[in-house]
Amino acid sequence: MARKNLSAGQKLGFGIFDLGGNMLFTMMGFWCLKYLTDVAGLAAALAGSAWMIGKIWDAISDPMMGFISDRTVTRMGRRRPYLLFGAVPMMLTLWLFFTAPGIPSQTLLMLWAAGTLILVNTASTVINVPYSSMTPELTDDYHERSSLNGYRFGCAVIGTIIAGAAVLPLTEMFGGGKHGWSMMGLILGSVMAFVTLLTFFGTKEKKHTYDDIPVEGIFSTFKAVFTNKPYMILLLTYALHITALTFLQSILAYYTEYIYPAEFVMQLVNLPLIGPLAANSAGNEAALRGMLTIIAMMSLLVTAMVFIPVSVVVSKKIGKKRSYQICFVFIGIACIAVSAIGHLLPLELFLGLLIFAGIGVGFNYVAPFAMVPDTVEFDAAKTGERKEGAYYGMWTFISKSGMALSGFISGLILNFGGYAANTVQTPEAKLAIRFIIGPIPAFIFLCALVLIQFYSLDERTYKKLMGQP
Repeated sequence: MARKNLSAGQKLGFGIFDLGGNMLFTMMGFWCLKYLTDVAGLAAALAGSAWMIGKIWDAISDPMMGFISDRTVTRMGRRRPYLLFGAVPMMLTLWLFFTAPGIPSQTLLMLWAAGTLILVNTASTVINVPYSSMTPELTDDYHERSSLNGYRFGCAVIGTIIAGAAVLPLTEMFGGGKHGWSMMGLILGSVMAFVTLLTFFGTKEKKHTYDDIPVEGIFSTFKAVFTNKPYMILLLTYALHITALTFLQSILAYYTEYIYPAEFVMQLVNLPLIGPLAANSAGNEAALRGMLTIIAMMSLLVTAMVFIPVSVVVSKKIGKKRSYQICFVFIGIACIAVSAIGHLLPLELFLGLLIFAGIGVGFNYVAPFAMVPDTVEFDAAKTGERKEGAYYGMWTFISKSGMALSGFISGLILNFGGYAANTVQTPEAKLAIRFIIGPIPAFIFLCALVLIQFYSLDERTYKKLMGQP
């Protein structure tokens, strides 16, 4: 039986991994498309295609990794060995991706981008799927899982903030351009490798024997996953959620650079705390827009960090499902507002919209990942077999398929609107950016809000299933 109560140290040892995991998610979510178009020099449609190819492979490899880790038996456990041996490849592949080559051919450049993204995503899969699959093995208590994931996603938001705040300053520290992006990739990749190793040494799996290995083949295993109704509703909801969030993330830097008016950008010099730093760049619109991009991301992410523990408390009061729905309402409203009137608002009000969205982002971290283990237990109680790797592998397969689609569609819309990197955008290109940041994700969040309403595995049902009072 898994331990019911975990110490703060045990929770932190588990959670610290996601500081690095969400650094990767943030870097790729906020910067991958823009790096490929504005630094590597790839056309928007081809950049979106490269993103999609990398993510499709990522989606395919995740269930395979889950199947493998479920059937791994070593003295270190069945999940932890992959953290040990995957840490350094994660660092090296990220460095390789952010080291843009001077390839003149757009076709060859797209193949390079797709190939390096496949390598990055493979390295990520090797460590992330086994890590996520550890959650149900650490505790079987309904609320303790929310607490455990609160630690995990507290670390995740710290990693997100580090990545959001550090990417541009690190590139500028090393001279900007291709060299600056390469060094940034190496430094942040090294941080990811380090925290992965911290989790390897900071956790201890319960012992498994060959008798614990699922006997089903790969097709039977995943077929069983699809018969778990609560899991499927949660899975599809999360796929919608992460797809919508990817639209928002991938386009925010385009919005702050090309849509938000210059006269409002110049107001940075009047902001408390920020003003003295901005004053050094007064009159330099490009530098101020870079600063605005960082501040916009921080408005989202710092607010999210504050509201993660709030979401845990709210979840205990109103349930995980209702807590999750709060996320969709806040971010969806913010997306529509930014798209419709964000460019008409002075700086303080614009940042206020992003803070409002950040409340929703804070509620998006804990709830779904605290609900997944419940659905895994639902299956284990019915079948007598534990298939955590299969469940988490399928979880990332579906969600990353949605991410692949969102990146591809974003590239196509930008290309259709006539987007051209590092220049003044046409009205059509500006409209394309506003469309990607507003109506598209808002509609998808609305669909997620409706779908999760059909999720039925609440606390009372779960305790009855587990024979708990």
